[in-house]
Amino acid sequence: MSFQTAIFYAFAAILLFAALRVITARNPVHSALFLVLAFVTAAGLWMLLEAEFLAIVLVLVYVGAVMVLFLFVVMMLDINLDRLREGYWDYLVPALVVAGVMVLEMATILLGRYFSLEGMPRPSPRPADYSNTRELGRLVYTEYVYPFEVAAVLLLVAIVAAIALTLRARKDSKFQDPARQVKVKRADRVRLVSMPAEKPAGGGKEG
Repeated sequence: MSFQTAIFYAFAAILLFAALRVITARNPVHSALFLVLAFVTAAGLWMLLEAEFLAIVLVLVYVGAVMVLFLFVVMMLDINLDRLREGYWDYLVPALVVAGVMVLEMATILLGRYFSLEGMPRPSPRPADYSNTRELGRLVYTEYVYPFEVAAVLLLVAIVAAIALTLRARKDSKFQDPARQVKVKRADRVRLVSMPAEKPAGGGKEG
């Protein structure tokens, strides 16, 4: 077994362990930290595939920005863990069905001939001036431009749907209406009152 193969199996084992702990850890902060470990390990696997740009983006964007923000949100929220665990086992049967389908799909792909060593050999060494960033951009905006646009639309729809599902109308919530702010006039905000000057009682000078 070569050194690169040993590193791959080590990273793969760490990635599987971290992914399993993401869904089994009882503390949400621990789950987020294990997800960070999974992202970093996946970046190491990208490095082994000579996809340095994807590895750097995975670390900078997801680990350095998304997961740090997620950790701050989880740590600042007052999450009642006991209430979250209520009715946990009610979803065991649907979860097992979904997990079984996912395992079957992964086994069908990994055990097929397309992902074998013959179908997907080791990437050939690239010259020193090779840029996988340029190659990735060329493929995304030429051969895979339509799937890329479809994925962008799906992500936009998912963001809008998530906001719509989490938006709740509350009577005590305060918000601003930009349309009304634009239409406002000076007379609606400021009222000048003319008040006559008054002299102190007695009319004498203060000594």
